[in-house]
Amino acid sequence: MNNSKPALKVEHVRKIYPSMHAKGQEVLAIDDISLEVRKNEFCSILGHSGCGKTTLLNLIAGFETPTAGHIECAGKVVNGPGADRSMVFQDYALFPWLTVYDNIAFGLKIKGINAGEIKQIVTRFAALVGLSQFTNHYPHQLSGGMRQRVSIARALVVDPTVLLMDEPFAALDAQNRAMMQAEMIRILNEESKTVVLVTHSIEEAINLSDVIVVMTRRPGRVKEVIRVPEPRRMVEDTPAYLEIRRQIRDLIAGEHDVSEAV
Repeated sequence: MNNSKPALKVEHVRKIYPSMHAKGQEVLAIDDISLEVRKNEFCSILGHSGCGKTTLLNLIAGFETPTAGHIECAGKVVNGPGADRSMVFQDYALFPWLTVYDNIAFGLKIKGINAGEIKQIVTRFAALVGLSQFTNHYPHQLSGGMRQRVSIARALVVDPTVLLMDEPFAALDAQNRAMMQAEMIRILNEESKTVVLVTHSIEEAINLSDVIVVMTRRPGRVKEVIRVPEPRRMVEDTPAYLEIRRQIRDLIAGEHDVSEAV
């Protein structure tokens, strides 16, 4: 997995927001974050609520602009949203008036790809996520897990350099969440992709990741970068699994609540 140029590079990024509670004051959300994600690497970002995980993801997506520092995707500076980065949201963000087929095809149509090629691509990715029999269904006719599969297929069809995922399985029950994690591993085995995942789940991060970034409480900074010894092959409740889980829990537990009144 060694590559001379990282798929994603974050250098000394800081983000400041105006305070919503005190006029004229500011909130430092994240501060001096630097990290690199290699090509085809799965990186999870962990930390307490409010530590800036989603802020960082939105900056990488180009939805927001850093106050300081910069972000590069495949060597190009991120100055806004782009086809080289796709986002899978927690709430699916599907168009309810479009079928599964048209939801998956949406980005391809925006890119101006002809209908024949779109059909081939959508058919392949619908099969990849196990929805070949549901392409004529609408989102309200699908379960939560199936809707998230549509979101994943829609994000992958445009062939992004980096796939961004903001707690995509958080709304699912434990059984469906475990199933979707297994599905994500299967999908990525078939369709290699660089992924950045924001999650609250230590177990989810261990099960899916090559590398786990643990953040401090606000202002969010990188506290530790942990490489998973056997990515996507670790067996739960084995000594190696329990040790890495303990290590991450200790890092997060060591972050005392220093929330400011702002």
